[in-house]
Amino acid sequence: MALPELSWQFVYARLAWALILAALVAGAWPAAWRLPRPALAAIGAACLLLMALPGAASPAWHLGLAFQYPSGLLAALCLVRLHGRWRGAPGGAAGAMPLGLAALLAATGTVLYLDAFGLLARGLYYAGFGPAFAALLAMLLALACLAAVVRGRGRSQACAALGALLLFSLARLPTGNLWDALLDPLLWGWALLTLGAAALRALLRRRTPAQSAQPAPQQQQLPALRSAGAEPFSPIKE
Repeated sequence: MALPELSWQFVYARLAWALILAALVAGAWPAAWRLPRPALAAIGAACLLLMALPGAASPAWHLGLAFQYPSGLLAALCLVRLHGRWRGAPGGAAGAMPLGLAALLAATGTVLYLDAFGLLARGLYYAGFGPAFAALLAMLLALACLAAVVRGRGRSQACAALGALLLFSLARLPTGNLWDALLDPLLWGWALLTLGAAALRALLRRRTPAQSAQPAPQQQQLPALRSAGAEPFSPIKE
């Protein structure tokens, strides 16, 4: 088991939290307002300076106490989101977390957290420290990402995963565990929120056609007119 250098962890945490904060600030920008590139660059620089403050003055210090280190995949996906805003995409998040990736992350995170809580007790998380298992899984995932890039399917997400795998393989960041490079509580929560929002939109789309498909109420004749065989009166001229 090889652990990363503490100084590298310090620098990585500052950079990763700066990317995450910048993505949150840019995502909170109203979609109807265009975010200029100078403003986006200023947001990124301000977040980086804020996270670079020394000691407890840095929000990264308090975030590290609560969440430890963000995963490399979360930081890379936030970079994808910022790149979308830089290109002028509305919100920049339309392709940052597709449903397929969200489902995979949600399922993997659920299994890992059940294992960590002792409900499965298979040692899956601790296997991420193992040299054989981590190296083999990282190689297989890298090959799958390369295939996705070549085929043009989820290219941005595949490049983000490749970056996280490369960071883990070269520097063992963020913690020396492969699972920590690919998943963390914030990324898992993002995946769950994406799936929940998609399910809510599907439910609303189902209800809307059902309401619009209801037949219009037919005109009813008065009893006196029905007995006389008269046609109902309509103010609309044909």
